[in-house]
Amino acid sequence: MINQWIENYKKKSLKERFLLFIGVLFLMIYLTFGLIIIFWKEFPIKLTPNYRIALGVLFITYGIFRFGRVLKSEK
Repeated sequence: MINQWIENYKKKSLKERFLLFIGVLFLMIYLTFGLIIIFWKEFPIKLTPNYRIALGVLFITYGIFRFGRVLKSEK
C-alpha cells in the first residue's frame, strides 16, 4: 500500500503535490490548536472545561474533515 502511494505521489504534478502539502500542514495546525485549547489550563479566553474540550474536539474534527477532502479530491 505504501509503495502504491509513493508511486501515485511521483506521478502528481507540482500543483497537486503543493496542495497535498498544504492539506497536511493545515491538518497539523488544526490538530495542534485543538490540543492546545484542550490541555492549556490558562488559555487566554475564559471557557468552562466542557466548552474548552468541545471547542478543541471541534477543531481536531474539522482538521481531519479538511484532510479527508484533500485525499478524496486527489483520487
